[in-house]
Amino acid sequence: MDDLLLQVEPMIPALRRYARGLVRDIEAADDIVQDCLERVVLNWSRRRDDNPRSWAFAILHNLAVNRLRQDARRGGSVPIEDVPEATGARAATQEDTVYGHEVMAAIERLPPDQRSILLLISVEDLTYAEAAKVLEIPLGTVMSRLSRAREQLRTILETKPSGGSAGRPYIWRVK
Repeated sequence: MDDLLLQVEPMIPALRRYARGLVRDIEAADDIVQDCLERVVLNWSRRRDDNPRSWAFAILHNLAVNRLRQDARRGGSVPIEDVPEATGARAATQEDTVYGHEVMAAIERLPPDQRSILLLISVEDLTYAEAAKVLEIPLGTVMSRLSRAREQLRTILETKPSGGSAGRPYIWRVK
């Protein structure tokens, strides 16, 4: 334990500088450094005998890259105080509610393997690789099932449910 403190404690300022340079947000950088130090402490006995400094920086780099990717997928964020009231949530219209129910019904009509992929990636925001791990299937299978699920969902939503003409949307917008 003394070895851990002697080697890791002097690295903390450098880790913070590197994290701040990568993510350009002081609070996010401090969170990443905290996560990095937690992993360093938990995995200290499993490290290779090479340079612990480069090992800690590699952990920090990977955490920062993951955070940047996650932020890019989620889009930008703005503090709630800075959002104009006019851009806030609006009450759902009857049309929105009906369409939401139709989409959920269409998702329920998908085969279980396609439905699970669609929900993991589109709703739960998992990456393709994470979904492959969860379902224990190859990455290529995830991509092909997702493609088929999206196509089948599109077909279901564009077709009248009970004997209507194929290819015509069954959601009519009247203004």
